[in-house]
Amino acid sequence: MKRIVLSALVLAAPALLLAQTAAPKPASKPAAKAATAQPEQAAKRAPIRRSAAKVVEEMTPIDDDPNVTLTPEDLEVAKRVYVGTIPCELGASVTITPSDKRPGFFLVQTGKTRFRMHPVGSRTGAIRLEDGRAGAMWLQLGNKSMLMSQKQGQRLADECMSPAQLTFADEMKKNPPVSILEPLPAAKPVPALAGTGSAQPALPPAKAE
Repeated sequence: MKRIVLSALVLAAPALLLAQTAAPKPASKPAAKAATAQPEQAAKRAPIRRSAAKVVEEMTPIDDDPNVTLTPEDLEVAKRVYVGTIPCELGASVTITPSDKRPGFFLVQTGKTRFRMHPVGSRTGAIRLEDGRAGAMWLQLGNKSMLMSQKQGQRLADECMSPAQLTFADEMKKNPPVSILEPLPAAKPVPALAGTGSAQPALPPAKAE
């Protein structure tokens, strides 16, 4: 009987050893998940920090930059900027609002796009506002205005007309300016006045000797 029990224990021993060695394997799976979860969480955090820094940079108004200063000439130009909501072509519009913080600065908005602009020098005499950080420009001419993104290389709004510009454009249609490429009209001859002919005056008769 003892031999039967011993033989049964000998046969069951390998099975017990296998069970003991196989049991700890499931415990390694959570550790593996934890090890892979840490790099994934770090990878997710990194873009959040970068995008947050970008948002802060884009949302910083340019008129809060102490390096931007306006000259007296720039302030005079700012007085001639048309403000309010200006309708443009294709149903677009541009709203220009003077800054409450600093004179001469403007908030220029079209749709959800906003720019902080200030006057800059113009070679053509047109009124020009720029947002140097965003690379955008508002160009105000006599008969129309346009909003351009130099960074994107396209116009965001075109054919924008305030009431004063609309009146100026109608006046240009009625009295179009003479193009510098067209020849000047020929000068008409001036008629001679009566008694002012070019003939030589008659000489007096010679005296007889």
